[in-house]
Amino acid sequence: MKTSRVLLGICLGLAIACSASAQKLFIDYDHKAPFSDYRTYKWLRKPQSPDPFMADRIVEAVNAQLSARGWHESRDQADVGITANVATRRARTVERFYSGAPGWGWRWRWRPGYVTTTVNSYPMGSLVIDIFDAKDKGIVWRGAATQALSANPDKNTKKLSKAVEKLFKKFPPQTAESRG
Repeated sequence: MKTSRVLLGICLGLAIACSASAQKLFIDYDHKAPFSDYRTYKWLRKPQSPDPFMADRIVEAVNAQLSARGWHESRDQADVGITANVATRRARTVERFYSGAPGWGWRWRWRPGYVTTTVNSYPMGSLVIDIFDAKDKGIVWRGAATQALSANPDKNTKKLSKAVEKLFKKFPPQTAESRG
């Protein structure tokens, strides 16, 4: 009985830890934007990051995804403008482990249950990429990814690459304008 409670506590702890590190994505776009007409882009503002190397890695990852879709970076006039924003914060998880159930025990004596609570703090990073139409200056696409960060820069670079790849997986979106 006691072993099953310990195993249940370990499983719950792992489930909380896994859900805390899972990548969360958000993508939205203007359904009337003529994505089929866009072929060139220009960086309006490069990302600012606490890690000085990460800003260049973000630009490279986005450039690679857009290039794979036939888009080209332009220094002068472009169909769309791109910005990327980075934010970091500390997130917390609360884990509770229950040992012993309250109630009547051996020989009809009341016994209390015990709760052990642990608060874990970890860094979370968010990346928001916005694409604006160059003619009317309105936003046409936004992608955001949030994930737990590691102390290892190589792991964060891999997470960044995967996040940008997932954000641009179905890019450009099929809108009413682009379907005909």
